[in-house]
Amino acid sequence: MIAEGRGDADDPEHPGGTDALRLDELVGAELADALDEWARVCAALRRSGGGAGRAVVSRRGGQLARRVAAILDEPVRYRDPMTDATTLVHPPRSGAGPATAAVAWSRRSAAVDPTPWGTGLTVAAFIAAFVVVAMLALASALATETAGWVAVVAAAVVTGGLAPSLWLGRRVPVVRWVVLGAVAGTILSWFGVLFIAFG
Repeated sequence: MIAEGRGDADDPEHPGGTDALRLDELVGAELADALDEWARVCAALRRSGGGAGRAVVSRRGGQLARRVAAILDEPVRYRDPMTDATTLVHPPRSGAGPATAAVAWSRRSAAVDPTPWGTGLTVAAFIAAFVVVAMLALASALATETAGWVAVVAAAVVTGGLAPSLWLGRRVPVVRWVVLGAVAGTILSWFGVLFIAFG
């Protein structure tokens, strides 16, 4: 791919380019990695002479050329390594460079639905109630049939078993409400477990 006025930005035959600036400084690390990976696939496909993935490689190259044109906000010449055809790829619209792309991305991020506090806290309350009832039932049954310390040990085993899963799920959008309820229920149930075991 050649950016108009910038020289070689990327080429499957010469992935490093000839610009003084590195490719990741021009288009960002993620796109530079994608271009580098695409260049390696092109080179491997040309060496093997296989025709199975040629259409996919050509299509992917066109997609990457459009992304480069959008980031640089200028036309990019794309030479398809499978057909040797050269196409001039224009940016989506003028002014869609890195700064405006970042602004557009931040606006899209801000437009995400607000946190569903009502529904989330309702789910958390139900889960907390379920955990409290389950832990107190376990502690009560064990304290009645055996000794109080056995109920405390069992509650500690259950708490220790839940902790890793709760920690992993704490940032997952929907699961975090279940995690909140389970943590609150476990903390509240410990007061009841200690009361049942030693009260």
